[in-house]
Amino acid sequence: MSVHPRSAPVLLARLPLLDDILGQHAQHLGTDFVAYRNHAYRVANFCHVLAPASSLDAVSIAAAFHDIGIWTQRTFDYLEPSRKRAQEWLASNDHDNQGEVIDAMIGQHHKVTRYRGAGEALVEPFRRADLADVSAGLFAAGIARPFLSEVFGRFPTAGFHRLLFRLACRRFVQYPLNPLPMMRW
Repeated sequence: MSVHPRSAPVLLARLPLLDDILGQHAQHLGTDFVAYRNHAYRVANFCHVLAPASSLDAVSIAAAFHDIGIWTQRTFDYLEPSRKRAQEWLASNDHDNQGEVIDAMIGQHHKVTRYRGAGEALVEPFRRADLADVSAGLFAAGIARPFLSEVFGRFPTAGFHRLLFRLACRRFVQYPLNPLPMMRW
């Protein structure tokens, strides 16, 4: 019996659908465009490693929209605005058939505990991928450290984590009893 070593994951350097959607929101993203684009690419790469058989279209769409409400609605309570933007885009771009799983990917990506439910095979890896990125790799979520390093090297944070920290501090001052409204149990 021969054992074949697992091949190294391949970095996804270009996702045209992800770039197209982000390009449509460039004005909203403003000076944070590169920071958010890199975050979306890191999440897409990590999700694809965790769920390699997944639809790259679904991963690209969810990655593009999962935090977009921060900029489109200028809020740190962004899950619902992000979900709404994604659903509008899906409806106007003939991707309605993926709407349910993409909605769950966005709506559950800050769930603290494991996601179990419809679309789990893609929703849970997406949740873990975002956790790996937001934690700057502290929580590797089952992703090999060399691949984490490669993806962070190719798509640097460009101030994304500082931006999140600033937004969280501002939200804490304004709403000390609900500082992280996007978190789900």
